[in-house]
Parts: sequence; C-alpha cells; structure tokens
Amino acid sequence: AGGGAAAPAAAASQTRPLLALDAAGQACSPALWQPGQGLLAHRFERRARGQSERLLPLVEAVVAGAGGAHAALGALAAALGPGGFTGVRIGLAAAEGLALAWDLPILGLDSFAVVAAAVPAAEREGRDLLVLIDAKRAEVYAQLRPAGAAPGEPALLAPAALAACLPPGPLLLAGDAVAQARPALVAAGLALVASSAAGEADAAVLARLAAALPLPADRQPPRPLYLRAPDTTLPRRLAPPS
Repeated sequence: AGGGAAAPAAAASQTRPLLALDAAGQACSPALWQPGQGLLAHRFERRARGQSERLLPLVEAVVAGAGGAHAALGALAAALGPGGFTGVRIGLAAAEGLALAWDLPILGLDSFAVVAAAVPAAEREGRDLLVLIDAKRAEVYAQLRPAGAAPGEPALLAPAALAACLPPGPLLLAGDAVAQARPALVAAGLALVASSAAGEADAAVLARLAAALPLPADRQPPRPLYLRAPDTTLPRRLAPPS
C-alpha cells in the first residue's frame, strides 16, 4: 500500500464547563455551561452603555454562583458581533484577558448565529429567517438564513434598501432591530412573522452553541465581525506659532 499523510485526529468533544461572554449588542451577559448538563449560571442585563463597568462583575457573580471554580473551566466563548463597536471590543478584550489569566482557549461565534439559535424550531418550519441587529444611524445589520440552506452574507443596510434584497416570504424576523426595520418591509409588501424569541443575543445561547464546537487548535483570539468601519476623530492641526 502506498504511504501518505495520516488523517488528522477528530477533535475531542468538550466535557469541562465553558464560560461565555456577550456585550456586543443592547445587553450584557455571561453564562456558564456544562456539556451534557446544561446551564449552570447566567446573568443578563439590557444596557446600551456601561458594559465595561458591568461585564466583569457579572462574570464574577456567574463563576461564584457555580462554586467559584474557574480552574475547572475548559474554554471561553465570546460574541464576535456585529453590534456596537465598543461593546464588541469590550467583550473580546474581557475574554482575552481571562483566557490569558486562566490559560484557556477562546471560541468565537457571530451574533447572527446566536440570535438565530434562540428562535424556536417550530417557528422556523418552512420559513426563511431574517436576523436584524441594530446598527444605529437608521441602519440595520441583516443576514438572511434560508430554510434548509446556508446563511447568506451579512450586510449593513437602511431598512428600505434591505427590502429590495429579500425574497417575497414568508419571512420570520428575529433580533433587536425588528421594530426598526419592519415598517419598511411591510411597505414593500413582504409577508412577515415576528419570532417570539427575545431580540437581544444572550450569552446563555452563545454558551450552548460554543459547547458543541471542537476546541481551537491554537490559542489565537477570534477576530471580531465588523460590518462598519469604526468611527475615528482626526486630531486638529496645531496652529502655527504667532
């Protein structure tokens, strides 16, 4: 028989608790998940600002609520966005700091996947799912997830422009920008149903999804998903001496 490179070994499934952090959108939440058992501890606060002050105290409360044994953790998970630029960076920076301190790998998942996973399966039946995340400035982050097919490319659009890019329906809407986008979608004649799931992404769902993934082969932090360049302010030109 001819020689050849051996096939890579399959990654082992996770068995140790996983801590997930999400501060990318209109909420701030950590969650602790035990594979094979489920949610061990969870905190959730709706807030558009102040994630930097609240995220780590909430993490401490979650870890303490599960016995305070961070040494037992097997991995961290972080939301990659899209969402508020500051919130995405806060969540990832917190995860990277904890990963360094506790010597843990980080798994990353985008917020579209987290919002979609919270939608009940019965609501998804036979419907394309449109995930809508608030992008401010009268725009939304949108991703179409067709029934039985791979998700489409995410986009940053005004609701009126979004309507022209969608199939006629029926469409199931989920996310924290449903109320913002729905009038333009209705005006375009689309058949719509709003999901009963909460609009904001939640670390409890993120933790459940991440716990089912293989651990990364390296300790490189995941990259954020930005669909809009961050705002920057250029320094004023210094006035010449008089």
